[in-house]
Amino acid sequence: MLKGFLFHIGRYILLMRQVFKRPEKQSIYIRQIMVEIDNLGLDSVGIVAFISTFMGAVLCIQMAFNIDTPFIPLYTIGFVTRQSVVLEFSPTIISLILAGKVGSRVASELGTMRVTEQIDAIEIIGINPATYLIFPKIIAVVLINPILITMSMVMAIMGGWLAGILTGLVPTSEYVYGIKAFFESYDIIYALIKTVVFAFLIVSISGYHGYYTKGGALEVGASSTKGVVHSSIAIIVFNLILTQLLLS
Repeated sequence: MLKGFLFHIGRYILLMRQVFKRPEKQSIYIRQIMVEIDNLGLDSVGIVAFISTFMGAVLCIQMAFNIDTPFIPLYTIGFVTRQSVVLEFSPTIISLILAGKVGSRVASELGTMRVTEQIDAIEIIGINPATYLIFPKIIAVVLINPILITMSMVMAIMGGWLAGILTGLVPTSEYVYGIKAFFESYDIIYALIKTVVFAFLIVSISGYHGYYTKGGALEVGASSTKGVVHSSIAIIVFNLILTQLLLS
């Protein structure tokens, strides 16, 4: 098991060395990055907004029902909702959701190209397939995911506000005061640093599994599953590491 793990780590590192080699023609890659931003980022706006809004509402309602003592001010609901969303929910949970959506797409796309010998054809004509196929995807997701996560934060906080006023559990003034209270800009920077690292892990790990797919359609599905599972595990592990490094 350890031998297999080390083999995949080594091959993953070697693939990343290939991915970040100097591109043959930069204009082609810039155009491809724009395409990947649309395919891998903008297509995820709807699901990110939907999940964030309802999760923000749930956080607000749960906090309101659990704070049943007059010694804790109502603005604490807004404060805790903001901190939960900014520090953990948006950067980590939304990244896990994107690992399922984006990771499966990347792995299945590259896996299909591998089993239909399209990657071999690209290599034969003198183009580095790792750079051409994976590099634009990594750059696109690293650029667009921080925007998605920032949108998620806003939508989740708005969802909490809507839940508070519709249920009558927390007045707008108290909720807004809690959102503003004790705010530190470093919390946003911390969340975006995690987001960039998670974005890289999602595409690079899923791309690795798709790139080295062998067999047929069944193996493409297996590679897609492995890409999602392994990138999700990497996100959880690096979440712990980054939290310790950035908040210590």
